[in-house]
Amino acid sequence: MAEKRSTLISEAQRGDDPPLWWLYLLACKDGRTYAGIALDVDARFKLHLSGKGARFTRANPPVEVLGVQSFATKSDALKAEAALKKLPRKERLAWARSFMKRGSEK
Repeated sequence: MAEKRSTLISEAQRGDDPPLWWLYLLACKDGRTYAGIALDVDARFKLHLSGKGARFTRANPPVEVLGVQSFATKSDALKAEAALKKLPRKERLAWARSFMKRGSEK
Protein backbone atom coordinates (compact mmCIF):
# COMPACT_ATOMS: atom_id res chain seq x y z
CA MET A 1 0.00 0.00 0.00
CA ALA A 2 2.65 2.52 0.99
CA GLU A 3 4.60 1.81 -2.20
CA LYS A 4 1.66 2.73 -4.44
CA ARG A 5 1.05 5.87 -2.44
CA SER A 6 4.73 6.88 -2.48
CA THR A 7 4.84 6.56 -6.27
CA LEU A 8 1.79 8.79 -6.54
CA ILE A 9 3.28 11.30 -4.14
CA SER A 10 6.56 11.50 -6.04
CA GLU A 11 4.73 11.76 -9.38
CA ALA A 12 2.60 14.60 -8.03
CA GLN A 13 5.76 16.50 -7.00
CA ARG A 14 7.34 16.54 -10.48
CA GLY A 15 7.67 19.75 -12.43
CA ASP A 16 8.14 23.35 -11.41
CA ASP A 17 5.07 23.48 -9.17
CA PRO A 18 5.64 24.34 -5.51
CA PRO A 19 5.94 21.24 -3.34
CA LEU A 20 2.77 19.77 -1.90
CA TRP A 21 2.22 19.33 1.81
CA TRP A 22 0.71 16.02 2.85
CA LEU A 23 -1.57 15.22 5.75
CA TYR A 24 -1.14 11.60 6.77
CA LEU A 25 -2.69 9.21 9.25
CA LEU A 26 -0.68 6.34 10.73
CA ALA A 27 -1.84 3.17 12.43
CA CYS A 28 0.31 2.51 15.49
CA LYS A 29 1.28 -0.77 17.11
CA ASP A 30 -0.95 -0.14 20.15
CA GLY A 31 -4.03 0.36 17.93
CA ARG A 32 -4.11 4.15 18.14
CA THR A 33 -3.66 6.54 15.23
CA TYR A 34 -1.27 9.43 14.68
CA ALA A 35 -1.86 12.36 12.32
CA GLY A 36 0.88 14.59 10.98
CA ILE A 37 1.99 16.63 7.99
CA ALA A 38 5.09 16.34 5.81
CA LEU A 39 6.53 17.25 2.45
CA ASP A 40 7.67 13.63 2.01
CA VAL A 41 5.44 11.09 3.75
CA ASP A 42 7.75 8.15 3.02
CA ALA A 43 10.76 9.88 4.58
CA ARG A 44 8.69 10.99 7.57
CA PHE A 45 7.31 7.46 8.05
CA LYS A 46 10.88 6.10 8.07
CA LEU A 47 11.78 8.67 10.75
CA HIS A 48 8.82 7.55 12.84
CA LEU A 49 9.90 3.91 12.41
CA SER A 50 13.47 4.70 13.45
CA GLY A 51 12.30 6.37 16.67
CA LYS A 52 13.35 9.83 15.49
CA GLY A 53 9.87 11.10 14.66
CA ALA A 54 7.33 12.51 17.07
CA ARG A 55 7.37 11.68 20.77
CA PHE A 56 4.05 9.87 20.37
CA THR A 57 5.40 7.50 17.71
CA ARG A 58 8.56 6.82 19.73
CA ALA A 59 6.32 5.39 22.45
CA ASN A 60 3.74 3.94 20.01
CA PRO A 61 5.60 2.76 16.89
CA PRO A 62 3.69 3.08 13.61
CA VAL A 63 2.88 0.03 11.51
CA GLU A 64 1.41 1.57 8.36
CA VAL A 65 0.23 4.70 6.61
CA LEU A 66 -3.56 4.59 6.48
CA GLY A 67 -4.25 7.59 4.26
CA VAL A 68 -2.78 10.75 2.78
CA GLN A 69 -4.21 13.98 1.42
CA SER A 70 -2.32 16.71 -0.41
CA PHE A 71 -2.48 20.45 0.25
CA ALA A 72 -1.00 23.38 -1.65
CA THR A 73 0.27 25.14 1.48
CA LYS A 74 1.64 24.21 4.88
CA SER A 75 -1.03 26.38 6.47
CA ASP A 76 -3.83 24.42 4.80
CA ALA A 77 -2.24 21.13 5.82
CA LEU A 78 -1.89 22.28 9.45
CA LYS A 79 -5.53 23.36 9.58
CA ALA A 80 -6.64 20.01 8.15
CA GLU A 81 -4.41 18.16 10.64
CA ALA A 82 -5.97 20.03 13.56
CA ALA A 83 -9.46 19.21 12.27
CA LEU A 84 -8.57 15.53 11.71
CA LYS A 85 -7.18 15.21 15.24
CA LYS A 86 -10.48 16.49 16.67
CA LEU A 87 -12.51 13.78 14.92
CA PRO A 88 -13.55 10.62 16.76
CA ARG A 89 -11.52 7.54 15.84
CA LYS A 90 -14.26 6.11 13.64
CA GLU A 91 -14.35 9.29 11.54
CA ARG A 92 -10.53 9.48 11.32
CA LEU A 93 -10.50 5.94 9.94
CA ALA A 94 -13.27 6.81 7.48
CA TRP A 95 -11.18 9.80 6.34
CA ALA A 96 -8.20 7.48 5.81
CA ARG A 97 -10.28 5.02 3.79
CA SER A 98 -11.59 7.79 1.56
CA PHE A 99 -8.09 9.12 0.85
CA MET A 100 -6.63 5.65 0.49
CA LYS A 101 -9.13 5.00 -2.33
CA ARG A 102 -8.35 8.29 -4.05
CA GLY A 103 -4.61 7.61 -3.90
CA SER A 104 -4.92 4.07 -5.28
CA GLU A 105 -7.20 5.07 -8.17
CA LYS A 106 -4.70 7.43 -9.81
